[in-house]
Amino acid sequence: MPPADPFHGPTPAVPFDTMPMARALADDELTVTGWSRAAAELLGRPAADVLGQPLTALLADGHAMPELSAVEDGVVLRAVHGDGRVLTLGVHATALDGPGGRRLWSLAAIDLATAPWWRSSHSALERFLSDSPYGIAVLDTELRYVWGNRTLERIAGVPNAARVGRRMAEILPELGSEAVDEVMRHVLRTGQPVLDFEYRGRVPADPGRDRVFSAGYLRLDDDRGRTLGLCYMGIDVTDRVRTRERLVLLTESGARIGSTLDFTTTARELADVVVSRLADFAAVDLLETVLAGGEPDPGAAVGRLRRVAHAAAGPDGIRPVAAVGGEPHYHPDSPMAAALATGSAVLENHLLPWPPWLAADLSRQPAVTSGAASAVLALPIGARGAVLGVVVLLRGEPFEPDDVALAEELVSRAAVCLDNARRFAREHRTALALQRSLLPPVLPSGPTLEIAHRYLPAATAGEVGGKWFDVIPLPGARTALVVGEVAGRGIDAAAAMGRLRTAVHTLADQDLAPDELLAHLDDLVLRLGEERAHQPHGGAAAAAQGATCLYLVHDPATGRCTAASAGHPGPILARPGNPAVRLGLPPGPPLGEGSLPFETTALDLPEGTVLALTTRAARPDEGGRPLPDAVSAADPPELVCDRLVRALPPVPQEDVALLVARTGRIAPDRIATWDLESDPTEVSRARLLAARQLDVWELQELAFTTELAVSELVTNALRYGRPPISLRLIRQASLICEVSDGASSSPRLRHARTTDEGGRGLFILAQLTRRWGTRYTDTGKIIWCEQPLPETVPG
Repeated sequence: MPPADPFHGPTPAVPFDTMPMARALADDELTVTGWSRAAAELLGRPAADVLGQPLTALLADGHAMPELSAVEDGVVLRAVHGDGRVLTLGVHATALDGPGGRRLWSLAAIDLATAPWWRSSHSALERFLSDSPYGIAVLDTELRYVWGNRTLERIAGVPNAARVGRRMAEILPELGSEAVDEVMRHVLRTGQPVLDFEYRGRVPADPGRDRVFSAGYLRLDDDRGRTLGLCYMGIDVTDRVRTRERLVLLTESGARIGSTLDFTTTARELADVVVSRLADFAAVDLLETVLAGGEPDPGAAVGRLRRVAHAAAGPDGIRPVAAVGGEPHYHPDSPMAAALATGSAVLENHLLPWPPWLAADLSRQPAVTSGAASAVLALPIGARGAVLGVVVLLRGEPFEPDDVALAEELVSRAAVCLDNARRFAREHRTALALQRSLLPPVLPSGPTLEIAHRYLPAATAGEVGGKWFDVIPLPGARTALVVGEVAGRGIDAAAAMGRLRTAVHTLADQDLAPDELLAHLDDLVLRLGEERAHQPHGGAAAAAQGATCLYLVHDPATGRCTAASAGHPGPILARPGNPAVRLGLPPGPPLGEGSLPFETTALDLPEGTVLALTTRAARPDEGGRPLPDAVSAADPPELVCDRLVRALPPVPQEDVALLVARTGRIAPDRIATWDLESDPTEVSRARLLAARQLDVWELQELAFTTELAVSELVTNALRYGRPPISLRLIRQASLICEVSDGASSSPRLRHARTTDEGGRGLFILAQLTRRWGTRYTDTGKIIWCEQPLPETVPG
């Protein structure tokens, strides 16, 4: 029965093939007395041709045979093969005691051309393998160690005597043994070598940190194809791998840090990048002055810090005491305080036991474990010569010099992004303050027009926009509603918006019709466009070009609404009991184009109608909820505003302005109107009618000034105007007196000389009333004046 498989049965086997050698015997006279089959095969000479012949007969011409005693140390001889070839042999002689005390010599020879010296020199081969810079090991088919070299002992810290007969998982349980075992079993099973397999873990030679090894695995087979075991060669590539990882991290950080101009986002990105490769815990703390957008003073003392972001490697890792948004309190002796004071990185690699300052920011653990902080690295966040804050890194193994250099580079890159965010925050805050200062702080609202509004800055930390709205009181208890949009964003857009809003106020004071007001506004933008030639970057003049505006006037006395648009969508209109619709106005061109004329649209609005004026960005995306669906006449304006905000599409780069108004009417008992004849006697009648109406309204305190005003206005209408003439009194927040006639000529305020008999009427009117003016209608003009109501009389 053949023996069992030496590596799968009970029969032991020699792990390596023995060296094939040709052997012969000779006496002291160099006569061949013995000849092996291997010698016959090597030299091509059968025993019958060699026995009894001298050894010298086998040598090549000119090659002498040395004394056999000298061959004990091994010599190189040139012998002739049976076919005439010359072989170079390595020969070794060993003295033997023969019969009768006769000395014999055992000769062993190998063909050096096919069997170099290292195959026959076990000691040389062992020295070569043992001194190799690679860790080399031989394992049997059960993955138990058979042999290892000295380099393997050194890089792992485990003596080879402790390895023999044991598996890797038993010797190095923290070195990723499961993955290595899987690779070795694959090589044993398939016979396919595996090269450059990297694995990491901790070894006794360096128990404080992870090491990375690269190994190649080869199955060992003999000449008959039997599997003898496995050999692997490994090398410590920790430094190379960490250098590669640092370079990769440095490259990735450019794309992962600073994606936005936002403090919190940038700080969180930095903390996440650092924790993923470099630390177990990271915290980013910034000075409060920096978060406020202030300019850091390089010479000033470090102020209060605010925790902006932190990150930990896992749920069971280090936990901070200071929460995001909280104030970290660092001990004066801590590395963080030193880093802030000196502007340089401060490293402490030995925190066990924990120093007193560490308890200021870390929760104490019941016991120091491998996951506890044993090293801290504090790095100042510096930009343009000033310190913005500090980054704190903690981990369970010491930081190396290359780690410190990498952390400094990452923090330096993040510092530039954080400083840009600080500068942007300051500019954004300035622009937003400018824009808000240009918007009306308080909008007039009353029983005839209930107002609600919203201004929503850009959802992201982008620049401010040029959206605006306004509510302008007009004579005759009327109100103008305005909404507009300036192209672009930033300071220029806000400044252009302020100029347009001021211009609209000035033109509204002239009581122009909506189409005429937009025409004058268009002329202004055209003139501003001429300024662009003198501005390097266009500035506010460029931003005003192409602006849009919607101007609407509501008259609560008649319920009439007039509107005109300059490239702006019409208002959303919801009459009581009817669904809301977008009012289609004649499409006027944007401001500054000076092409088509503007048109006024007039319509009557019943009491309780809701008007919603939106900016151009306030429109839904495809498939979104139409904005008119959010408007209902049954809801108060504040609720309508909230619904519109929720219905708006998410456009982070756009700001939005909304203006919602519910219309009302002046009660009939608060309006008195009389038609007058073109007769001078009508002046006294008009005074009498006004006085009686004031008695009804219990405004006798205003009788004297009102009679003077009525007398002057009616007299002017009779003298300089033409029929029809009418007088109207309106009691609202003020007492309004209006006299209309059919002429379009405008009265003017004169400064009469002391000798003049007339010319003082309008001057007296201006002195006695709060304000007065003229507005034009389709049939003529109206001269009006207003008086404040007595404080004791409800408006």
